[in-house]
Amino acid sequence: MKMMSSLQARLAIAVGVSVTVLWLAAAIATAHRLGQEMEEVFDDGLKATAERILPIARHDLREGHPGRESIDDDDEDDISRDARPEREARYGEDVTFLLRDKQGRVLLSSRGADASIFPPFERQGFFRTRTHQLYYTASADGNLTIAVAEPLDHRRELSQKMLLGLLLPLFIVIPLSLVAILFAVRVSLRPVRALRQELSLRGAQDLSPLPDNGLPSELRPISAGINQLLARLKAAFDAERTFAANAAHELRTPVAGAIAQAQRVRTETKEALTAQRANEIETTLKRLMRMSEKLMQLARAEGGRLRADEPSDLRIVVQMITQDFEQAGERRLALTLPAAPVLSLLDPDAVGILARNLIENALKHGAQDRPVEVTLEADGMLCIANDGPPLPAGAMDRLTRRFERGTGKIGGAGLGLAIVKVITDRVGATIDVISPRPVMNQGVEVRVRLPVVRQ
Repeated sequence: MKMMSSLQARLAIAVGVSVTVLWLAAAIATAHRLGQEMEEVFDDGLKATAERILPIARHDLREGHPGRESIDDDDEDDISRDARPEREARYGEDVTFLLRDKQGRVLLSSRGADASIFPPFERQGFFRTRTHQLYYTASADGNLTIAVAEPLDHRRELSQKMLLGLLLPLFIVIPLSLVAILFAVRVSLRPVRALRQELSLRGAQDLSPLPDNGLPSELRPISAGINQLLARLKAAFDAERTFAANAAHELRTPVAGAIAQAQRVRTETKEALTAQRANEIETTLKRLMRMSEKLMQLARAEGGRLRADEPSDLRIVVQMITQDFEQAGERRLALTLPAAPVLSLLDPDAVGILARNLIENALKHGAQDRPVEVTLEADGMLCIANDGPPLPAGAMDRLTRRFERGTGKIGGAGLGLAIVKVITDRVGATIDVISPRPVMNQGVEVRVRLPVVRQ
């Protein structure tokens, strides 16, 4: 069943069966036609044998009566008396003949001829019995008749040898033809396999058009249709990312103004309830501000260029991100960097977005009295670990979805790990989540292996 789902197998089987049937039909038709031709050849040979033997036999009989120019009735009686049925002539093994006079008496026969297989002469021409094909002819004066017989078994044997001679080459030609057909089909479908491989190697973010050079005319409409679909998808995704980025960017100024107004209301009011509501408005606006920043980061991760032309040192990027958190008042970060530069072709902004989101999640969901360890290794492994409750099984797959939050008690946009997942998928990095941490039996450790330039 699996084989029949393959286009290559279907074409090879269909063409192979068709060619095999045509070969066999041609062989059978040729054998049938050749059999008819051989029958005519055999009959012509039988007739020629009779016409050749009759004058020779007449001459032999006349030699027994010299001085006679012809055999009249009296001569015929003399010949009949002199000739014996035992008198035989050697004229081949497969063809036998019998020479009779007008009265049907045997005058001459070939060696081993059986008179019972020769019916009496009735007319000149061919006659077939159950076992022999016969030809009858008579002398010009009608005094002598000759019957030449050939066994049908002899003809069948020759026909079988002829048919076998036609079929034996087919037992070699047909398998070779099937192999040649399979090879030709496989070579002909090479553009299909190349197109399939081109599609299978593309990631979810690669919407560039397929190359159509070298494709046969049957595949060009398919390639063109796929390219049109990819173009529409790219346009839709670009519009979505552009809208998200523009909306997030345009929201920053009015949201910042609204936060300032909420803070001013809180400082100027004397009423406790109004001040409380101002605080709630400020908190909501700040959450909206963080959401707009995350949306901008997501648009950057999905549509931006994530690789640079020149390698940069990952240590500098990670160190700058940790310093930003420390300047914001966060003192729980424990940074460990290698002594030698860690060069990578990744865009520093993309690495910064990835590291910032991972550190934010570690600080937010880890134990508040325990440090968050940030480690960059020489092979590009970025490890961020915190202490606290371990993740339940399967939680990482859920948390990498957009707008998924870990717990309802901790605020957040639910986009941090989704942004990290988009970046790692696009740059070919691997991400592993270990929870609980080794030896600690608690906490979460996220390992991201970033591609580096080998020195």
